[in-house]
Amino acid sequence: MDDGVCAVTRSTDLRQHARLLHQAHDARLSGGRVTTGLRRVVSRSWDRMLALGVTPDVRSLPDPAAPEIVERRRAESPIAGVLPQLRASLTAVAEDAEHIMVITAADGFVLWREGASRVARLAEGLGFSPGADWTEESVGTNAIGTALAEHASVQLFSAEHFARAQHPWTCTASPIHDPRTGEMLGVVDLSGPAPTVHPTTVALVHTAVRLAESGLWAQHEQRLDSLRAVAAPLLARRSGPALVVDDHGWVAGATGLSPRDRVGVPRAGEVMLVHGLGPCLPEPVPGGWLLHPTSAQESSTRLRLDLTADPPVAVVEGRETWRHTLSRRHLQILALLMRAGTTGLDAAALSRALYDDADHLVTVRAELSRLRRVLGNLVVARPYRIAPGVGLEVPPPDVMAGLLGSATPLQRFP
Repeated sequence: MDDGVCAVTRSTDLRQHARLLHQAHDARLSGGRVTTGLRRVVSRSWDRMLALGVTPDVRSLPDPAAPEIVERRRAESPIAGVLPQLRASLTAVAEDAEHIMVITAADGFVLWREGASRVARLAEGLGFSPGADWTEESVGTNAIGTALAEHASVQLFSAEHFARAQHPWTCTASPIHDPRTGEMLGVVDLSGPAPTVHPTTVALVHTAVRLAESGLWAQHEQRLDSLRAVAAPLLARRSGPALVVDDHGWVAGATGLSPRDRVGVPRAGEVMLVHGLGPCLPEPVPGGWLLHPTSAQESSTRLRLDLTADPPVAVVEGRETWRHTLSRRHLQILALLMRAGTTGLDAAALSRALYDDADHLVTVRAELSRLRRVLGNLVVARPYRIAPGVGLEVPPPDVMAGLLGSATPLQRFP
């Protein structure tokens, strides 16, 4: 079996494969050598479980959260806005296929569970119900928790689950992201009896998630359209360059500037540096923020990495200096973009540089979206690159090589 997302193929002998997985499970827990073709995503998760001291025989789980907490978490989740789309895509299919659809928050909190009533009763016996914690740390290797840990779609079958109580199950999960920010909002999952496993379930769940994310983007566009109605008269009255943006830095209108789609995230009372504008003190307007220079004088913008700081920081210099602490991954991304210069890199090239494959496009785009929330239009897209006109202080070649040579797959990070 290869390390693809699918746990089986159309030709897999399910009985024989389940038997081999049980043997691998027993061997791994007894400290023996696993000789069967265990997928790397499963092996990594089992390693995490053993390191955390999770027992495969766990049967008692903490009581799920109270109904009022579940209702509050549902109301607060952005996924609620696209729940009808997910239901239309998956609930009827789940019922017909003897599955349940489960949606969790990004912390593994089970928000919704619906589908085949018989399977729902079986799930109750596992504690797999709204309000439960379905992370790896709580219930062992499972598609939801492992998708959260791996930042990727996961399908599991039978004894690929770490907890023996889950061996009669198959589950397929895919993370859902906020398309505005790249933030993971939660996970969408289809679960059912192990004999119902099928490779096409992976594509089904993935497609439903992509449609839901498209719905979230459409809602974002509607909000931007409303903000544009506010922006137009405000910008018409201004004599100098200015922007009107939403709470996430997405541009609803601009005057006196080249087109752009996004800047950094405005915060009340905090001066922010915007490429082409210089330092700006955000002014609240209905539904967003007005950004304009704090003085009429133009200034150039420079970007450098301060590697002497712990942790390292990105330093943006104009009329004022602004510093942003970088995660290890964002440090590597910035180093790659600085080395690429005006040519830039697309998501596939960044995935190959960071993960040694081109299969982490969603993760790369999410990381870039989070980075652009802070640096705004200092990092531009299609392809990803440092904005033209931004001066760069690139680290020396040996330092750059050290930064990029330390890139390792995301799952190996703590």
